[in-house]
Amino acid sequence: MSTPRIPATLIPGDGIGPEIVDATLAALDALGAPFEWDRQIAGLEGVKTAGDPLPAITLDSIRRTRLALKGPLETPSGGGYRSSNVRLREAFKLYANLRPAHTIIPGGRYDDIDLVIVRENLEGLYIGHEHYIQIDDDPHAVAMATGVNTRQGSRRLLEFAFEHAIATGRKKVTIVHKANIMKALTGIFLETAQELHESKYKDRIAMDSVIIDACAMKLVLNPWQFDVLVTTNLFGDILSDLAAGLVGGLGMAPGANIGADAAIFEAVHGSAPDIAGKGMANPTALLLAAAMMLDHCRLPDSATRLRRAIADTLNVDGVRTGDLGGSANTAAFTKALVSRIANG
Repeated sequence: MSTPRIPATLIPGDGIGPEIVDATLAALDALGAPFEWDRQIAGLEGVKTAGDPLPAITLDSIRRTRLALKGPLETPSGGGYRSSNVRLREAFKLYANLRPAHTIIPGGRYDDIDLVIVRENLEGLYIGHEHYIQIDDDPHAVAMATGVNTRQGSRRLLEFAFEHAIATGRKKVTIVHKANIMKALTGIFLETAQELHESKYKDRIAMDSVIIDACAMKLVLNPWQFDVLVTTNLFGDILSDLAAGLVGGLGMAPGANIGADAAIFEAVHGSAPDIAGKGMANPTALLLAAAMMLDHCRLPDSATRLRRAIADTLNVDGVRTGDLGGSANTAAFTKALVSRIANG
């Protein structure tokens, strides 16, 4: 019996985006993944083609499919354009940002890392409520920003984090906060976590908490003490990049943005326009994001096959792109990976 087709939006993105998307499509095709792609544009390509970094037709596509895989997007400088990534999160209420950090290539400064960071994606200090106050002839004499965390938004994200941790066999959830200083803004997040754990999850998974600055230090000294880290928007942005550094950098870091009505999977690195078209791009982050997408679509066997093929290509075959100390170009890496999948 053939697997039902799964409609999904595909956004190749800017810079190296089309190259790593092509590599990922080749791997998914080799797996026989049942995605039926609707190819759309965004970012700089959206501005050039449609005068908008997030064209209406792209948004309509995601509303229809409720599922997307995207390459990195470049936000044009000037012109008042807002980040397409932020607009996507807002448009589809993608409240949970899921960022796993898992060691694939052994022998680095840190080995056997297996962390998940769950970041609140819509609230906090990233809501963009900022303004200047003029004093005398200085229009930027005072800068002010307002952060907003809600009980409902905190609870929604925390429930997702607890449920995800339990479903994936995790042992402990750590709430990262700054409630000792930002007593209201991050206090509401910590308080909601404690109440939710007590009422719903205390018999199902362990929970503790840590202050953000101490957490950053502990991640560098002993990252193995953590399992799932759950935190607010700004702290999650910082910690997820720190965790990526433990496993080889952003080239090894996939991301998922999950909401009630849609899920968007991405490489979290930038568009790297300086190496675009040179065959130097490492597609691993987007490939790992595609594996997360397969898991999300309840295709765990395909996800496992893809992750295993990536690890074997890098470690058994020794085929690596330049950023990982190898000499393979994007095409050679993709060919080796597809071969691994076919023979795996």
